[in-house]
Amino acid sequence: MNDNKNILIKNGRVIDPATGFDEKADIAIANGNIVALKDIPADFNAAQTIDAQGCIVMPGLVDLAARLREPGYEHEGMLESEMAAAVAGGVTSLVCPPDTDPVLDEPGLVEMLKYRAEKLDGARLFPLGAITRGLAGEILTEMAELTEAGCVGFGQAEVPLPSIQVLQRALQYASTFGYTLWLRPQDRDLGKGVAASGPLATRLGLSGVPVAAETIAIFTIVELMRSSGAKVHLCRLSSAAGVALVRAAKAEGLPLSCDVSINSLHLIDTDIGYFDSRARLNPPLRQQRDRDALSAALADGTIDALVSDHTPVESDAKTLPFAESEAGGTGLELLLPLALQWGEQSGAGIRRALETVTTAPARLVPAAGSACIAAGQAADLCIVDPQQEWQVNDEALRSQGKHTPFAGYALRGRVRTTLVGGRVVFQA
Repeated sequence: MNDNKNILIKNGRVIDPATGFDEKADIAIANGNIVALKDIPADFNAAQTIDAQGCIVMPGLVDLAARLREPGYEHEGMLESEMAAAVAGGVTSLVCPPDTDPVLDEPGLVEMLKYRAEKLDGARLFPLGAITRGLAGEILTEMAELTEAGCVGFGQAEVPLPSIQVLQRALQYASTFGYTLWLRPQDRDLGKGVAASGPLATRLGLSGVPVAAETIAIFTIVELMRSSGAKVHLCRLSSAAGVALVRAAKAEGLPLSCDVSINSLHLIDTDIGYFDSRARLNPPLRQQRDRDALSAALADGTIDALVSDHTPVESDAKTLPFAESEAGGTGLELLLPLALQWGEQSGAGIRRALETVTTAPARLVPAAGSACIAAGQAADLCIVDPQQEWQVNDEALRSQGKHTPFAGYALRGRVRTTLVGGRVVFQA
């Protein structure tokens, strides 16, 4: 890793979704910030020059859903390994949910996690605080204190609130102070299965999660948003019916945003194959029509952002019968190539593909910066070779979690260099 110094990035195709800038241009960086784009001052002296010939220079990725497994689950993912995976994937800012052990419900725990991340000098870390103490669904946390400690929002991770009354109180409290609740829309009682309800789950004898588990939760959240005025971010939509509800709520003007995971965007329930536990995910993989609706919604902006839903799981927890295995898959290093693949295959194009993992998620986490390539902005950048083909080898992933449903997939797009605050934190 290099110290903060003057850097010149030359010969790259610069794509900035925030401004629409897309042309071959040089970028000058000093004191951690971009000082010039295209027209480089004659007196700029670079201590390091990076040749980006044949590459795209883009804002660093902002991933809204990445579990780092610290504190508490270090055997599944160490902060060091997961941060290394992040910058290798071009991710310069990431949001982590509060379901650590202990849960992120105390300011001291949040401060400790942020301090540990900052010492690693990698990606910027933005934790979510727990809505309720211990995620138990009963007593609200001190959201004001957690915000001061560095939390950018509040969630329950995969633990649904057992009471609508508690949800209502949380939304009212969050609305008073302008906080955002990050909620995974899944009904507590209907969402206990391990696969999406449908012919495949029935044939395999797997307990199902109906679409109603998502839509009932969204109905409830939207209804309470109307009365409370609170801002909500829905984490990882998975169904066509869920998309329709979000589209209607946004048309109504409610302050609602949402994301979709690379898993739900690219895979369907048949990818479970013959009980492949790598495809045991939350939310569960749904049918083709759901995937098509998610893709269309991401293209038209109904879904704001694409996320990795990075969840490192140790081998002992994955090499179990499908229904008993732990849900989750590693994804930090796959987010960018899968975004590029979606942009090409869907017809959404490269600019929208890059927007879904840079500018759009950055809007939802203002503390992460604007993800914009312009003079005066922080030099959080990713240089990617969009044509380089590679095969996903789970053992070669930097994450401590080696399990991904995309193992063996041939992808295009490999990160060459990642800069955070003008420092080179990854170089292939």
